[in-house]
Amino acid sequence: MSQATSVPIAGSHPYRAPATRRSRSATSGLRWPVLVLFLPPALLLFTIFVVLPMGEAAWYSFYNWNGYGLPALADWVGFRNYELVFKNSAFRQALSNNFLIILVSVLVQVPLALWLATMVSTRIRGAVTFRLIFFLPYVLADVAAGMIWRFVYDGDFGLVAGIAHFAGVDSIYPLANKSLAIYAILGVVVWKYFGFHMMLFIAGLQAIDKQVLEAAEIDGATPRQKFFHVTLPLLGSTVRLSIFFAVVGSLQLFDMVMPLTGGGPFNATQTMVTFLYSFGVMRMQVGFGSAVGVILFVICVTLAFGYKRIFMKND
Repeated sequence: MSQATSVPIAGSHPYRAPATRRSRSATSGLRWPVLVLFLPPALLLFTIFVVLPMGEAAWYSFYNWNGYGLPALADWVGFRNYELVFKNSAFRQALSNNFLIILVSVLVQVPLALWLATMVSTRIRGAVTFRLIFFLPYVLADVAAGMIWRFVYDGDFGLVAGIAHFAGVDSIYPLANKSLAIYAILGVVVWKYFGFHMMLFIAGLQAIDKQVLEAAEIDGATPRQKFFHVTLPLLGSTVRLSIFFAVVGSLQLFDMVMPLTGGGPFNATQTMVTFLYSFGVMRMQVGFGSAVGVILFVICVTLAFGYKRIFMKND
């Protein structure tokens, strides 16, 4: 009497499924202790330092409160603070300045960083030195950079005054001119942060397979065609990430504006954060400042999640 023998079918692995189930079970068994050990402290810290302050700011924004003691029921003003914020001409100017900074960051700063990255990413003589020089402004503290450029823009003793004296013309005072001050700050913003974006692009360029570029050269592509049809599409995720950082950073600009102009002259260079500090913290209008903070938070979250959902959903 012969026994029937099972013949394995080619390409089949009859014993893989139990092993896979065992490995998944083992992974799940290891995951829970890690979650139980590390997740509660992280959630606790996030709740204490992020969620609770945000909730308090939203609550205080409904009061006409100066920050002393606790807000009383008589201080309740509802949405009055939000109404006053949007009626304030300085806040509208700050909002306009923030979007102007975003525009310059996206249209000037990011392309400049990409152009310089393509120049110093190749193995040429002195490339590492140029990378360091271009990246140094980003390493410099924002307050220190603001103080340095305040001296540069000084119309009496700074670099601007020296150039005007050398040219034999009257010196100008960019930071004291209501029409020029915001453009002086924009120049500092581009100088300060383009090095960060340049390093992002250098990392992206170094990750591109050189054989792809060599194949484009063999096919007769010009340097311009190679950049726009090969390099730039492969850098798509890096470009989108760089723009995201530029937008979020522009909305939070504060440290460099305060030593340069403090939001002046005549509120011409206010950003939303400097406006919050000047009109909320310095004047002890905590309820009003909390309303500004809530508006800034809503704008940042909306832009961040909207941008990620629309442009970075596949990254």
